[in-house]
Amino acid sequence: MNKPTPRNLKSSDGQTMVEFALVLPLLAMLLFGVIQFGILFNNYLDLTDATRAGARKAAVSRNTSDPSGPAGVATQAVINSAGDITLKSTDVTITSTWQPGDDVTVQAAYPYKIDLFGFVFASGNLHSKTTERVE
Repeated sequence: MNKPTPRNLKSSDGQTMVEFALVLPLLAMLLFGVIQFGILFNNYLDLTDATRAGARKAAVSRNTSDPSGPAGVATQAVINSAGDITLKSTDVTITSTWQPGDDVTVQAAYPYKIDLFGFVFASGNLHSKTTERVE
């Protein structure tokens, strides 16, 4: 067996590769975390836009001839304008007395889950609430 020479001990061949292999998982987690946050924020914007559309529809649909009534029309408007997310009618809540000048409030919830490489880091519901005056 040969004794290592000082020249071989001071060689840094492969050091960069080892450091990159150690740092790569952290960089990948950070990158995919940013991507997941962007997706979550986009879902929140879609949900907020849907509640605004539903509140506007509810505000002008007091005298609708639709059999489902103004709440049904507004709920369908929320579902139709949800964009990339899929809402059910049970996710939408509409409250109002339907009298002119009173407020109508449209609330919606959308479940989310943040997972990276199969590990769930966070989950819950996104909520959005919009209030308008009944015309």
